[in-house]
Amino acid sequence: MSAISVRLTDSIHNMAREIASEDHISLNQFIASAVTEKISALTTETYLAQRAARGSVDKFRAALACVVSGYGHLRPYLY
Repeated sequence: MSAISVRLTDSIHNMAREIASEDHISLNQFIASAVTEKISALTTETYLAQRAARGSVDKFRAALACVVSGYGHLRPYLY
């Protein structure tokens, strides 16, 4: 684990402290969670774009055909 020093305006610091207190967590935990959420939000779009680029409509439809056998009434909505 690493330690960092973060400069916050007094108003942001006070708001973060209040929210952390209301959630019954430490300010450190609150800030770590906020950073984790931001990283997740920023990396998710990249991951999904990379995953979509590897995808194949034909393979998807072939896999779906195996699953849809019991749901034939939905077939018109799938293609």
